[in-house]
Amino acid sequence: MNITITPALLAGAVTPPPSKSQAHRLIIAAALSDGFCKLSNVDLSEDIQATLRCMRTLDADASADGTIIRGCDLVDGHEEPAPEVMDCGESGSTLRFLIPVALALKGGGKFTGHGRLMERPQEPYFAMFREKGISYTLEDGVLTVAGKLAPGVYTLPGNVSSQFITGLLYALPLLEGDSEIRLTTELESRGYVDMTLDALKRFGVEAHFDGGRVFRVPGNQVYQHQDLAIEADWSNAAFWYGAVSLGCQVDIQGLNAYSVQGDMRIVPYFVKLQGEGQVDLDVSQCPDLVPPLAAMAALRAGETTRIVNAQRLRIKESDRLATVTEVLNALGADVEEHEDHLVIRGRAVLPGGVTVSGHNDHRIAMMAAIAAIRCEHPVTITGAECVKKSYPRFWEDYQALGGQITRNETKPGTEEL
Repeated sequence: MNITITPALLAGAVTPPPSKSQAHRLIIAAALSDGFCKLSNVDLSEDIQATLRCMRTLDADASADGTIIRGCDLVDGHEEPAPEVMDCGESGSTLRFLIPVALALKGGGKFTGHGRLMERPQEPYFAMFREKGISYTLEDGVLTVAGKLAPGVYTLPGNVSSQFITGLLYALPLLEGDSEIRLTTELESRGYVDMTLDALKRFGVEAHFDGGRVFRVPGNQVYQHQDLAIEADWSNAAFWYGAVSLGCQVDIQGLNAYSVQGDMRIVPYFVKLQGEGQVDLDVSQCPDLVPPLAAMAALRAGETTRIVNAQRLRIKESDRLATVTEVLNALGADVEEHEDHLVIRGRAVLPGGVTVSGHNDHRIAMMAAIAAIRCEHPVTITGAECVKKSYPRFWEDYQALGGQITRNETKPGTEEL
């Protein structure tokens, strides 16, 4: 699907979708629990559907809308055999969270995915597998792991992805003895690990973080069933903060001001971008905020913004340092790409009048939509359906706020890549 946006300011109230990051975590904990769990405010984005699908493969049970989940140990069987390979879609969270869980529950499993997923780094797990005697192969886009996940010390880098840490934090409480996770580098994206620790706590599971590089996880624990609601998502709210930054009167509702979501950092960064002079934004703890921050920075007339410590953006759904630069510069911005940072020189307006690719990356498509607000001429975004990965109703919300869009459905295989 292609979307053409005729530039116009947005106005009105909007509630961001439920947090995809929290939903992954609560669904997995519920599926590992000792009973029935009811989850409310579940949004069936493609990533969340992937996690539900894979938990069913691991013998949990879940209603079609993800709101009622029955723990793995209570399932007697399924009407149809579970698929042999767990299809993680394009969800890095699903894949990395569930590899250790599958080892703990089943002694392994097979995983596949789409887009760039199976090309994204898994070496922190592979190094751990080699050390622990766990076998693995990655052939033709299918990762097969097999072996015993035993209690003990697990060593991981803290600066590749917090998802590896989260995967172990879910699996290690299920083992018969105590374990530790020791980080070899400083922890980045700590907010996501905090979300994991919070989810575990909600289900009665202990995991102790010393605030530095060591997690201690007692074994023989039981996930206790809970009924919980999923919060609105600060990561996607950031795009509406971007709209406000560009002069729109958007009232962002439904957010938890006391959330442990790391992307609440959008608030102080938004404030910084309203000021004058050069602004440096360290995104090592909030890499998903780079697209909306870049859109805001591109329209800080006459001011320079540096977005630093962003090297992990290269291993997302797209190489986001490259795609942020490509898309914003196509719109007429002045973005300079470096190995691990961006330098953005702001302008009052952008010419627009071009077609840009969504790069099969939900955050890039939404960034282009926000930047289009302050373009002089219409902007077309190809492959705009990619927002379904995290924010299925994004275009409906955009239009409800007064966004002027037209849709052009494309035939499969004809989208610009």
